Amino acid sequence: MTWWTTGTSTDIASAGDDELRMIPRWAMVLAAAVFIAMQYVFHGVMPHHKHELLPLRLMMGYAWGALFASYVLLLGYVSRDVKRRGMSPGLWMLVCVVLPGGIGAVVYFMLRQPILSRCPHCSTSLTASYNFCPQCQFQLAPVCGRCHRGVKITDVFCTQCGHDLAQDGAPSRLRAFSDEARQ
Repeated sequence: MTWWTTGTSTDIASAGDDELRMIPRWAMVLAAAVFIAMQYVFHGVMPHHKHELLPLRLMMGYAWGALFASYVLLLGYVSRDVKRRGMSPGLWMLVCVVLPGGIGAVVYFMLRQPILSRCPHCSTSLTASYNFCPQCQFQLAPVCGRCHRGVKITDVFCTQCGHDLAQDGAPSRLRAFSDEARQ
């Protein structure tokens, strides 16, 4: 059975929730404080002699408050994401804060490293593109026995060379269907 027939809409929603959980609480509290501070600036500090400009002042207060609060949330996300990817937190926070207008965050998202995982056999750090562990040769993903290109676990034949994947003897954890069910 495939993941799209067994998955539910809550599984898809929880994937987005995991990314939102990456934002630390200090960033959420600071974002709320920044939003409130911007309201104070637009309604308490700035002079308001003309009352017909009240709608514009309200709109500008909400817009600038939301913009700065979003930037603080973005900095909080980057502070956690950079650690998850094994990069230098101090350097990337400095880049995100110093480069104006969110350019630092754009640079971070363009240059960030892939998420590292661990080999289940020897615990070596690996990227998602590896089919085999470079330290212990543990097979992480299914590959064709003839052309050695990556294949999906649901494939019966290699999409590149047409090789019958059942002949390769891949571990059962890397096959969606057992060999007995196929015969």
